[in-house]
Amino acid sequence: MKKSVLLLLLLLVSANSFAHFMWVETAMTGKVNQKQEVKVYFGEYTYGVIEEVNGEAFNKMKKFTVWVVAPNGEKQQLEMKAGETFYSGYFTPKANGTYTVVLNNNEIDVIDYTQYDFGIFKTHYHSVAKVEVGNKTAETAAINPEGLTIVDLSKKVHTEKGETVLKVLYKGQPVKEQEVTVFISDLWSKKVYTDEKGEIRFTLPWKTKYILEVTRKEEVPGNYNGQDYQFIWHCATYAIPLG
Repeated sequence: MKKSVLLLLLLLVSANSFAHFMWVETAMTGKVNQKQEVKVYFGEYTYGVIEEVNGEAFNKMKKFTVWVVAPNGEKQQLEMKAGETFYSGYFTPKANGTYTVVLNNNEIDVIDYTQYDFGIFKTHYHSVAKVEVGNKTAETAAINPEGLTIVDLSKKVHTEKGETVLKVLYKGQPVKEQEVTVFISDLWSKKVYTDEKGEIRFTLPWKTKYILEVTRKEEVPGNYNGQDYQFIWHCATYAIPLG
């Protein structure tokens, strides 16, 4: 009996690791000529699971890149350094406007989850964060022609009780009726769905950190690093750190 229970727990932990996602965090506002820190995490925020950088799980996700897109469209790749539970890097805004921080990870080994009736797949993670410098608020840049991204259309800096307007794009096109999950800590989550324009609108009821996740299967088989896969599992996230 003890062996059966242990095996069940191991299977649950392994399956649950698939629910992990990557996300990027930074302060929502910045200042010209003041260094801004950017952090990259891997885990399940609502469950309080933050993987250690040197752990096996995070180590499989380390081939990511992080870029910052300035208001004028210029791109800068950040050098990310490993900490204990996150990678961190810095950029310095040179002008007022909206800066978009973009994480992309399309270099992850194929996963075989046939034992969970999910199949053999390749994963593509993408994450975005928004930084407002001055009072020239604009929407975030959309840079992921190969998969999902979340665009922030909000006209103001996010605040408690304020409205958030986001758009979901898949390969550059708006996605209607797309499920989006909003997470906060302590196992709270809510599902919302995009409208005909691929947009969602909702209020931020509490002063806390919100992480949004959207996923999509691309039913196209292929081969990556010598391993065949049946489909690509796309995952995009967006963090709103109010607290």
